[in-house]
Amino acid sequence: MTTFTALTTLTGKAPAEALGEALETLTPEPTGIGVFEIEDGSGLWEVGAYFTEKPDTAGLALLARIHDARDFAISELPETDWVAHVKRELAPVIAGRFFLYGSHDADKMPADAVPLLIEAAMAFGTGHHGTTQGCLRALDRLAGTGVTPAAVADIGCGTAVLAMAAARVWPVTPLASDIDPVAVEVALANLAANDMAGRVHCVEATGFDHGDIRAGAPYDIILANILKAPLLALAGDMAAHLAPGGHVILSGLLNDQADEVSAAYQATGLEPVHHEEIGDWSTLTLRKPG
Repeated sequence: MTTFTALTTLTGKAPAEALGEALETLTPEPTGIGVFEIEDGSGLWEVGAYFTEKPDTAGLALLARIHDARDFAISELPETDWVAHVKRELAPVIAGRFFLYGSHDADKMPADAVPLLIEAAMAFGTGHHGTTQGCLRALDRLAGTGVTPAAVADIGCGTAVLAMAAARVWPVTPLASDIDPVAVEVALANLAANDMAGRVHCVEATGFDHGDIRAGAPYDIILANILKAPLLALAGDMAAHLAPGGHVILSGLLNDQADEVSAAYQATGLEPVHHEEIGDWSTLTLRKPG
């Protein structure tokens, strides 16, 4: 099936959300609409729509003018078997002791590796991104220094690959949360695929706003591979839910954003332990004194 995309940018959350709602009035109707903040400090938001029929270019141009947005860039995407494409393009990943792979690469697993199966159909958060690799390496370093947590939380868990990694290394049942209910479903499916059903407790939540998350505190390790803005907003909660002597592992950060985030967490009393850059992305590890 051919897919058409229409993308534009404009300034401000409220105008962007208004444009997103207005796109629903078009004929043919879009099959999906996304409104996202561009995390570069510019204040710009991206608004996009997906269509299975050629979109109304005149209608899009009128909406862009009404909402003071740039002209929509319209593209036609070729028909692609994305799962097959991912299988071809995504090789297994080794991050410390962890081996992330699809079932089509099971025969490549090193004998001494800690396996984490993430199928191509659930490709976001596979470990191929520098942020996920950085978090796995940070977990590996902590395990290598003898850290033995009694409680672990993965905030913004996505596929729950980080929570699964913690459950593979330590006799602990991590709590994994995500704001997106689809991500929680994917996390549960990944646990089942890894024969780890029940080894991670998954909940839908925004930040720490869930009774199970609060009840599980304090945590010896908190993982958060999200984005700069929510990491800054959660700094106080992270510190409050962290046990004395505990560690936070933070990623989803561009290299030039790392110092600002590190400073915000140090302002809560946490101490920097490690900063790793993988390509354009940074992973921070900080520790709570005690």
